Amino acid sequence: MQDSQPKPSRRGFFFGAAATGAAAVAIVNLPGVQAPEAVHQEPKPAPEKGGGYSLTEHVKRYYKSTRL
Repeated sequence: MQDSQPKPSRRGFFFGAAATGAAAVAIVNLPGVQAPEAVHQEPKPAPEKGGGYSLTEHVKRYYKSTRL
């Protein structure tokens, strides 16, 4: 029996990746399409006497993920 689909090749993979990248660049650069404004948050000022560690939500999530 003969396969109806050709064997995938590296050349085909790279061609597909390049075409996908070119399409993404073209879509991003379309005239009239504007990207949403990024939410900008001001960072907290550094402590005057050193330190700087604060227990934020992402740190709490990390500690929670390390529990067994």
